[in-house]
Amino acid sequence: MRKESYGDAFDKYFRLGNNLNQRDTIAVRKMVSGFVKLVYPDGEYTKEDIQEILTISLELRRRVKEQLKKIGGMEFYDVNFSYIDNETFEENYVSVPESGGGKLIPEGMSNPGNIYTVSRGKSGMIGVYRLETQVLPGNGKFERTGIGTDRDAKEATNTAFNYLKANGNSISGAISTTTKDYIINYQDLNGLGITSKLALPTLIAICSAALGKPTLSSLAILGEISISGTLIKVEELANVLQVCLDSGAKKVLLPITSAGDIGTVPSDLVGAFSLIFYSTPQEAVFKALGVE
Repeated sequence: MRKESYGDAFDKYFRLGNNLNQRDTIAVRKMVSGFVKLVYPDGEYTKEDIQEILTISLELRRRVKEQLKKIGGMEFYDVNFSYIDNETFEENYVSVPESGGGKLIPEGMSNPGNIYTVSRGKSGMIGVYRLETQVLPGNGKFERTGIGTDRDAKEATNTAFNYLKANGNSISGAISTTTKDYIINYQDLNGLGITSKLALPTLIAICSAALGKPTLSSLAILGEISISGTLIKVEELANVLQVCLDSGAKKVLLPITSAGDIGTVPSDLVGAFSLIFYSTPQEAVFKALGVE
């Protein structure tokens, strides 16, 4: 069967998405052809059969592209491989399980105090982190689970609570740091090591839980604050936004200090989100909760 090709086997049912360049397309077609020869050598297959083969082929090619992205940076940023159904025009994106795709940031309203942030973890790679918060009657204790003995992460969470003690009234009089206890569980969803960029996410998580108000749907919170409330811009914005996209975020909360870096991000990537800028920590809380 060496001279036979089944590279066009899926054309009747599907077409490839925009993120595949010519080299990607050639590679995927060769893999599809090889799989069809191995699994359906008689040339008899259904739409579901060819969809399974196409999905596996796109996943394998994306794995190559992910490695190229790590070596060559934003030249290879377009890793969001997809295929489009010719009948329904539905576009299906193919994720690579080990890179943290698969919609870690879900659609729909989450519970108050549950938020998602994207930043660089201890391993040096960019990952997704979820904060889950509980509020209990008490006397102002703040407990954290999930960060272990990491000193930088602990200091960042302390920064958030101390900032809230000093500035809570400027956010809402309903947020008490003396009659309530707060417990936050920090989850490293990609297993990349806990991040130290936790002050702003912690502040928003506590305010969300204390006010009983969930954050916006499909929101990723980016950026960091110092003890005085100074905004710290996002490093490697393009790569962070790519992880946001891979993880299912549709809205991104971004410090105004990062606005100047938008020009370094490919337009397709910027256009994939509703970008929400904030200029103070208080404004970050309000906008995350959808409060005008």
